[in-house]
Amino acid sequence: MKKVSLLALVMVLLYSCSVNKAYRGHASWTEEFNQKGSFDAKYWSKIPRGGADWNRHMSNNDSCYALRNGKMILRGIKNNDLSKDTSRYLTGGIYTKDKLAFGFGRLEIKAKLNGAQGAWPAFWMLAENSKWPDGGEIDIMERLNYDSIAYQTIHTYYTLTLKIKDKPKSGGTAKIKPAEFNTYAVEKYPDSLVFFVNNKKAFTYPKIATTAQGQFPFNVKHYLLLDMQLGGSWVGKVKDADLPVEMEIDWVKFYPFKNEIK
Repeated sequence: MKKVSLLALVMVLLYSCSVNKAYRGHASWTEEFNQKGSFDAKYWSKIPRGGADWNRHMSNNDSCYALRNGKMILRGIKNNDLSKDTSRYLTGGIYTKDKLAFGFGRLEIKAKLNGAQGAWPAFWMLAENSKWPDGGEIDIMERLNYDSIAYQTIHTYYTLTLKIKDKPKSGGTAKIKPAEFNTYAVEKYPDSLVFFVNNKKAFTYPKIATTAQGQFPFNVKHYLLLDMQLGGSWVGKVKDADLPVEMEIDWVKFYPFKNEIK
C-alpha cells in the first residue's frame, strides 16, 4: 500500500511540474488584443487564401475581423456579393508567420468557440523554416460544428508520409465547455509535446527511439495560426442558416523554458 501511495505521489508531482513549469517566470510575450481598430501588425498578418480545405475561404474582408472588448473576433460568414469574390463563404484568420515564432515553452490561448454546422475553428503551429510536413504541424485545438470536445493532434513526415500514427499515438481529444471561454495550451520540450485544456493534461506525444524518418521534428521554432474555417471533408457541409459564426480570442501567452531554442 505504501508503494502504491509513493508511486501516486510521484505521478502527481511529475504532472504538477509539467503543468506549472511555464509559470515559474513571467510570459515573455502576451497578446491581449487591446488595440483600437485593428490587430497589431508587428506580430500578426491576415492568412491568405489557398487551395486546401482549411484556407479555401480565407479572406481579408473586414467583415471577418473585429476587435471587441479586448478580444480578437474571427468570423465565418456567407458571401452575399459574389461579384467581388467568388468564394461562397468568407473566413477570417491571422498568423505570426515571418514575424514571431516560438521555441521550447508553453503557449496558451484563451478563447470561446461559438458553434455552427460546418464551423471548424483552429489554433495551430507550423515550422518557421521548414516545408510541410517535414518541420511538423502542432494542432493545439480543432473543434467541429457544435462538438463538446477539442481535437489535439500532431502531423509529421512520420505520421503522414509513412502513415505511422499509433507508435506513438499522434492525437487525442479533450472535453471543453462550449458556451464558455476555455484555455488551450501546448508545452514543447526537446523530447515531447504535452497538450492541455483548461490546465488539465489531455495528450502527450513523445520522442521515441526509431530509425524511421521524421518522428519528432519539433526541435525548431514554429509560428502560430488562429483561424475560423468553414466546411471541408472532415467537418462536413456548412449550414447557411447557422452563419455568421464567431470565434472570440481573449489572449495568447508564451512562457519560454530555460532550454529555449535560439
